[in-house]
Amino acid sequence: QVQLVESGGGSVQAGGSLRLSCEASYSFRCMGWFRQAAGEEREGVAGLDSDGTPTYADSVKGRFTISQDSTKNTLYLQMNSLKPEDTAKYYCAAAPPRPFIEGVPGGGSCSEYKYWGQGTQVTVSS
Repeated sequence: QVQLVESGGGSVQAGGSLRLSCEASYSFRCMGWFRQAAGEEREGVAGLDSDGTPTYADSVKGRFTISQDSTKNTLYLQMNSLKPEDTAKYYCAAAPPRPFIEGVPGGGSCSEYKYWGQGTQVTVSS
């Protein structure tokens, strides 16, 4: 059974920093961070593609950094220059790779996010 456990959330003032961690019970290359603010839909924050290429939502570019320690099956999100609008519950997610099938492209690339953690709350005060 795959488990993802987030940690590192908390309350900080605007301009502060937090580092979120997500420990997985299985090794994944395709992982990402999402967040959901109260009354809002869940949105993608940052992700790692199957080749390790990071992607970021425009709202966090230049402030957040996603990284992965494959030896520890752990995903990180370093969050700097936090703003009140970053307040949300943050979730990590993992996506299995697409299978390699002869004649079918896309083998090894990231499929849809299938596994989710329980989330960790981040609150940024002004």
